[in-house]
Order: sequence, then structure tokens, then C-alpha cells
Amino acid sequence: MNSRNKTTISYWLIAVFLFAALFFLTFAGYSARDARTTGPDIVVLGDSILGDCLDETSISAQLATLLQCEIYSGAMGGTGMGRADKEMRLGYTKDCLSFESIVKSIVAEDFGVQQSVQIRENYTDHFSGIIDGLEKVDFAQVDTLLVCYGMNDYQSGVTIQNDDDPLDPYTYTGALRGSIQLLRQKYPNLRIILVTPTYCWYLWAESDCEKEDFGGGLLEEYVNAELAVAQELQVEILDLYHDFYPHEIRDEWMLYTKDGVHPNEAGREKIANAIADYLCKAE
Repeated sequence: MNSRNKTTISYWLIAVFLFAALFFLTFAGYSARDARTTGPDIVVLGDSILGDCLDETSISAQLATLLQCEIYSGAMGGTGMGRADKEMRLGYTKDCLSFESIVKSIVAEDFGVQQSVQIRENYTDHFSGIIDGLEKVDFAQVDTLLVCYGMNDYQSGVTIQNDDDPLDPYTYTGALRGSIQLLRQKYPNLRIILVTPTYCWYLWAESDCEKEDFGGGLLEEYVNAELAVAQELQVEILDLYHDFYPHEIRDEWMLYTKDGVHPNEAGREKIANAIADYLCKAE
């Protein structure tokens, strides 16, 4: 075989290789996009009130059964509506898991910020899996987004409102307003339903949310502020604070919570039924 034939064969092999590589990359690209063409009926974002339990008695699992639909739970314990650390600002890793930050990633379709952080707390081991799942959700195909934050904002003393900046992400209502606006701009057909935090007791202090102020106000002040923003923005809201848990007698914390804050199995069932009833009546 002369050198000219060898050169021709070499060029032919290179061309075949490049075609195969291009075909693979194109096919892989379409496969990745196809994986995001469907979404669950409902996505849940929130803190440990909705995300503390991960088994079949979880609120999301019960909701899926009650409503006979697909639900993805992105609830992560310890997270809040807005950013919490005013000093470190973006250096505070858990702030990237706040509702305000998650919404920015949903809208940008990029969870690189959340994927890059590592929180050294045992109960967060499953968070990376939750983020992986959220990254695969096509929110253009999601019917309803349930949003339940406030307990950690309250317990962290996050400022409720900045009158000079209604969209301040380091405030409870500012983060809520800004996030709702972003979601509505990107996904105008997405149904957004806010769910307030529940009444809570502090066993270590023989106190409760009507007495404990962690620096930003009482829990009811956060709830009332959320109700006001919902009215202002015409967003649906389900109030699980007022007239939901009985609390005339202190020992009533045992009826629906396991520690005064997080719902026990009866509490999870009560919350799931309340959300399901609201969704069914509102349709």
C-alpha cells in the first residue's frame, strides 16, 4: 500500500471517529434535555416541618397518596425563607439553601452553587440528593409549588421587613417577595401556594412561640407578615398557625409534635390532610 492510500485511509478513519463523537455528544445532549421534559405534579420546598421525615409517613408521601399525583419534596431542615447571615453574606454556606437562593437556581436552571457547598451536619447528608433531584425537574411542567418556610427564620432572628428595601433578601418578607416575582416571570403558569409554619413549644425553656422572641419578633409576627405579603401579591396561602394545633394546655404539644416543633406521625397526617383538603377545595 502506497503512502497516498495510507493517508486517505487515515483521513477516512479520523472522519468516522469525528462523526461518531459528534453523534454521541448530540444524542447525549438530547437525552439530557429529554430527561427534563416532564416534571412532578407538585414540588415541595420548605424546612424540617415538611422535610423532617423521609419515609412513607412523610407529609409529601401522604399527599401523593391522598391526591393520587406525583410529588417531589425539596424540603431541607434548617433552611429558611431568606438569607440569615448579615456579616458573612454570601460566605455563609447554608444561605445558598434558602428559598431565595433555591429560586434563583431554579430560574437560572443552574444549581452549581448548591452543588459546590458541603455542610458539616449529620442531618444534611441527603441534601445533595435533593439538589440533584431539583436540578432534573422541569418547572415549566410542574403544576403546583408548595412553599413552607418561617420556623428557622423566626428562630434565627431574621429581620421580618426592611421598609427601605421591600426586596431585601436578608429579610423574611423581602426574600419572599423577590422569589415570588422571579418565579412568576419565568413560570407564569406555575401555581404557587404558601404554607405558614405551625405553632410550636420550647420544652427546654417551658415556653412557646407566644413568649420566645429570638431577635426578630414572635412567630405569629412572621406568620402575619407572610399573610400580608400573600394578600399583597395575590398568592394563595394556607394558614397552619392560627387555629390549627390546640395549645390551650401546655401538654397538648404531645398531640401533634414529637419535640414541640417537628410534627409526629399524627401531626404529619394532620398537615397532609389540611393541604390535600385545601388543594381539593380550591380546584
